Amino acid sequence: MTKSIILLSGGLDSVASLALGKEKYNITLALTFDYGQKSAEQEIKACKKICEYYKIRHKIIKLDWLKEITHTALVENTDIPQGIQKTSNAVWVPNRNGLFLNIAASFADGEDFDYILIGANKEEGQTFPDNTQDFIEKINAEFEFSTKKHPKVAAPLINFNKDDIVKQAIEHSAPLDLIWSCYGGAETHCGICESCTRLKNALIANGDTKYLKLIFGHENITD
Repeated sequence: MTKSIILLSGGLDSVASLALGKEKYNITLALTFDYGQKSAEQEIKACKKICEYYKIRHKIIKLDWLKEITHTALVENTDIPQGIQKTSNAVWVPNRNGLFLNIAASFADGEDFDYILIGANKEEGQTFPDNTQDFIEKINAEFEFSTKKHPKVAAPLINFNKDDIVKQAIEHSAPLDLIWSCYGGAETHCGICESCTRLKNALIANGDTKYLKLIFGHENITD
Protein backbone atom coordinates (compact mmCIF):
# COMPACT_ATOMS: atom_id res chain seq x y z
CA MET A 1 0.00 0.00 0.00
CA THR A 2 1.17 3.52 -0.80
CA LYS A 3 2.26 5.56 2.19
CA SER A 4 3.53 9.11 2.40
CA ILE A 5 5.30 11.77 4.44
CA ILE A 6 4.27 15.40 4.69
CA LEU A 7 6.40 18.43 5.51
CA LEU A 8 4.25 20.09 8.18
CA SER A 9 4.93 23.62 9.40
CA GLY A 10 1.49 24.09 10.91
CA GLY A 11 0.57 26.86 8.48
CA LEU A 12 -2.21 27.13 5.94
CA ASP A 13 -0.40 25.51 3.02
CA SER A 14 0.90 22.42 4.78
CA VAL A 15 -2.38 21.82 6.62
CA ALA A 16 -4.41 22.25 3.44
CA SER A 17 -2.06 19.82 1.69
CA LEU A 18 -2.63 17.35 4.50
CA ALA A 19 -6.40 17.74 4.30
CA LEU A 20 -6.42 17.30 0.52
CA GLY A 21 -3.90 14.46 0.40
CA LYS A 22 -4.49 12.45 3.58
CA GLU A 23 -6.54 9.69 1.99
CA LYS A 24 -5.17 9.74 -1.56
CA TYR A 25 -1.55 9.49 -0.45
CA ASN A 26 -2.06 7.66 2.86
CA ILE A 27 -0.05 10.20 4.86
CA THR A 28 1.24 8.51 8.02
CA LEU A 29 4.19 10.70 9.05
CA ALA A 30 4.63 14.45 9.45
CA LEU A 31 8.03 16.09 9.74
CA THR A 32 8.33 19.48 11.45
CA PHE A 33 11.60 21.39 11.39
CA ASP A 34 12.97 23.61 14.15
CA TYR A 35 15.81 25.70 12.76
CA GLY A 36 15.63 28.46 15.35
CA GLN A 37 12.88 30.43 13.63
CA LYS A 38 10.99 32.89 15.81
CA SER A 39 7.77 30.95 15.29
CA ALA A 40 9.24 27.52 16.09
CA GLU A 41 7.52 27.02 19.43
CA GLN A 42 4.12 28.02 18.09
CA GLU A 43 4.58 25.96 14.92
CA ILE A 44 5.46 22.85 16.92
CA LYS A 45 2.45 23.30 19.21
CA ALA A 46 0.18 23.67 16.18
CA CYS A 47 1.69 20.66 14.41
CA LYS A 48 1.26 18.42 17.44
CA LYS A 49 -2.44 19.30 17.61
CA ILE A 50 -2.89 18.83 13.88
CA CYS A 51 -1.20 15.42 13.94
CA GLU A 52 -3.40 14.37 16.84
CA TYR A 53 -6.43 15.53 14.85
CA TYR A 54 -5.44 13.44 11.82
CA LYS A 55 -3.95 10.59 13.89
CA ILE A 56 -0.58 10.55 12.18
CA ARG A 57 2.94 10.15 13.57
CA HIS A 58 4.81 13.39 14.22
CA LYS A 59 8.57 13.89 14.31
CA ILE A 60 10.35 17.15 15.14
CA ILE A 61 13.78 17.63 13.60
CA LYS A 62 16.12 20.25 15.05
CA LEU A 63 18.54 22.00 12.72
CA ASP A 64 20.42 24.37 15.02
CA TRP A 65 23.17 24.96 12.48
CA LEU A 66 20.71 26.34 9.94
CA LYS A 67 20.00 29.31 12.21
CA GLU A 68 23.72 30.11 12.28
CA ILE A 69 23.82 30.64 8.52
CA THR A 70 20.43 32.34 8.17
CA HIS A 71 20.67 36.11 8.16
CA THR A 72 17.08 37.25 7.74
CA ALA A 73 14.27 38.39 10.00
CA LEU A 74 12.83 34.89 10.44
CA VAL A 75 15.61 34.05 12.90
CA GLU A 76 17.60 37.20 13.65
CA ASN A 77 16.69 39.87 16.18
CA THR A 78 15.32 42.26 13.58
CA ASP A 79 11.78 43.30 12.76
CA ILE A 80 9.81 40.98 10.50
CA PRO A 81 8.70 42.87 7.37
CA GLN A 82 5.05 43.82 7.19
CA GLY A 83 2.67 43.20 4.31
CA ILE A 84 3.41 41.21 1.16
CA GLN A 85 7.03 41.47 0.09
CA LYS A 86 8.10 41.58 -3.56
CA THR A 87 11.36 39.77 -2.81
CA SER A 88 12.21 36.59 -0.99
CA ASN A 89 15.35 38.14 0.49
CA ALA A 90 13.59 39.46 3.58
CA VAL A 91 12.60 35.99 4.81
CA TRP A 92 14.92 33.64 2.92
CA VAL A 93 16.35 30.59 4.71
CA PRO A 94 19.30 29.01 2.83
CA ASN A 95 18.13 26.02 0.77
CA ARG A 96 15.26 25.40 3.18
CA ASN A 97 12.89 23.41 0.99
CA GLY A 98 15.75 21.57 -0.68
CA LEU A 99 17.14 20.59 2.71
CA PHE A 100 13.77 19.59 4.16
CA LEU A 101 12.90 17.46 1.16
CA ASN A 102 16.26 15.71 1.21
CA ILE A 103 15.82 14.88 4.90
CA ALA A 104 12.33 13.58 4.14
CA ALA A 105 13.80 11.53 1.29
CA SER A 106 16.12 9.85 3.81
CA PHE A 107 13.06 8.82 5.82
CA ALA A 108 11.39 7.64 2.63
CA ASP A 109 14.43 5.60 1.68
CA GLY A 110 14.85 4.11 5.13
CA GLU A 111 11.19 3.49 5.98
CA ASP A 112 9.76 2.73 2.54
CA PHE A 113 7.62 5.83 1.86
CA ASP A 114 6.40 6.44 -1.67
CA TYR A 115 5.60 10.17 -1.61
CA ILE A 116 6.66 13.34 0.14
CA LEU A 117 4.04 16.10 0.24
CA ILE A 118 4.94 19.78 0.37
CA GLY A 119 2.72 22.87 0.49
CA ALA A 120 4.27 24.55 -2.54
CA ASN A 121 1.71 26.71 -4.33
CA LYS A 122 1.24 29.04 -7.29
CA GLU A 123 1.07 32.27 -5.28
CA GLU A 124 4.28 31.79 -3.32
CA GLY A 125 5.94 30.31 -6.39
CA GLN A 126 5.87 33.82 -7.89
CA THR A 127 8.26 34.94 -5.13
CA PHE A 128 10.03 31.80 -3.96
CA PRO A 129 11.65 29.62 -6.68
CA ASP A 130 11.56 26.56 -4.41
CA ASN A 131 7.76 26.65 -4.53
CA THR A 132 7.51 25.94 -8.25
CA GLN A 133 6.76 22.91 -10.42
CA ASP A 134 10.21 23.23 -11.99
CA PHE A 135 11.82 22.86 -8.57
CA ILE A 136 9.73 19.78 -7.77
CA GLU A 137 10.62 18.15 -11.07
CA LYS A 138 14.32 18.80 -10.50
CA ILE A 139 14.34 17.38 -7.00
CA ASN A 140 12.39 14.31 -8.13
CA ALA A 141 15.11 13.76 -10.71
CA GLU A 142 17.72 14.04 -7.96
CA PHE A 143 16.01 11.33 -5.90
CA GLU A 144 16.37 8.96 -8.84
CA PHE A 145 20.10 9.04 -8.07
CA SER A 146 20.30 9.75 -4.33
CA THR A 147 17.81 7.14 -3.07
CA LYS A 148 16.97 3.53 -3.73
CA LYS A 149 13.27 4.04 -3.03
CA HIS A 150 12.93 6.94 -5.52
CA PRO A 151 10.15 8.75 -3.62
CA LYS A 152 8.14 11.35 -5.52
CA VAL A 153 7.48 14.86 -4.25
CA ALA A 154 3.82 15.83 -4.58
CA ALA A 155 2.38 19.33 -4.19
CA PRO A 156 -1.45 19.22 -4.12
CA LEU A 157 -1.60 23.04 -4.13
CA ILE A 158 0.87 23.76 -6.91
CA ASN A 159 -1.76 25.37 -9.18
CA PHE A 160 -3.61 27.24 -6.41
CA ASN A 161 -3.33 30.77 -5.05
CA LYS A 162 -4.16 31.53 -1.41
CA ASP A 163 -7.84 32.19 -2.12
CA ASP A 164 -8.11 28.76 -3.74
CA ILE A 165 -6.20 27.13 -0.88
CA VAL A 166 -8.52 28.53 1.78
CA LYS A 167 -11.53 27.45 -0.27
CA GLN A 168 -10.15 23.92 -0.64
CA ALA A 169 -9.16 23.75 3.02
CA ILE A 170 -12.67 24.67 4.15
CA GLU A 171 -14.28 22.24 1.70
CA HIS A 172 -12.03 19.44 3.00
CA SER A 173 -12.75 20.31 6.65
CA ALA A 174 -9.17 21.25 7.48
CA PRO A 175 -8.84 22.34 11.13
CA LEU A 176 -7.90 25.94 10.35
CA ASP A 177 -8.52 26.87 13.97
CA LEU A 178 -5.39 24.87 14.87
CA ILE A 179 -2.95 26.41 12.38
CA TRP A 180 -0.05 28.78 13.03
CA SER A 181 0.74 30.92 10.00
CA CYS A 182 2.58 33.85 11.59
CA TYR A 183 6.29 34.54 11.14
CA GLY A 184 6.40 35.81 14.73
CA GLY A 185 6.50 33.90 17.99
CA ALA A 186 3.97 35.78 20.12
CA GLU A 187 0.97 34.09 21.70
CA THR A 188 -1.31 35.27 18.89
CA HIS A 189 -0.95 35.91 15.14
CA CYS A 190 0.45 39.39 14.50
CA GLY A 191 -1.90 39.93 11.55
CA ILE A 192 0.60 42.11 9.65
CA CYS A 193 3.54 39.96 8.51
CA GLU A 194 3.56 38.57 4.98
CA SER A 195 2.24 35.16 5.98
CA CYS A 196 -0.55 36.61 8.13
CA THR A 197 -1.44 39.11 5.40
CA ARG A 198 -1.76 36.42 2.74
CA LEU A 199 -3.92 34.26 5.00
CA LYS A 200 -6.11 37.13 6.12
CA ASN A 201 -6.67 38.35 2.56
CA ALA A 202 -7.62 34.83 1.44
CA LEU A 203 -10.09 34.39 4.30
CA ILE A 204 -11.67 37.73 3.48
CA ALA A 205 -11.87 36.80 -0.21
CA ASN A 206 -13.76 33.65 0.77
CA GLY A 207 -16.14 35.61 2.98
CA ASP A 208 -15.03 33.63 6.01
CA THR A 209 -15.59 35.39 9.33
CA LYS A 210 -15.39 32.29 11.53
CA TYR A 211 -11.67 31.67 11.03
CA LEU A 212 -10.85 35.37 10.79
CA LYS A 213 -12.10 35.74 14.34
CA LEU A 214 -10.55 32.50 15.60
CA ILE A 215 -7.12 33.16 14.10
CA PHE A 216 -6.76 36.93 14.17
CA GLY A 217 -9.32 38.14 16.71
CA HIS A 218 -11.96 40.83 16.37
CA GLU A 219 -9.49 43.71 16.11
CA ASN A 220 -8.05 42.42 12.83
CA ILE A 221 -11.07 41.46 10.75
CA THR A 222 -12.02 44.87 9.38
CA ASP A 223 -8.80 45.50 7.38
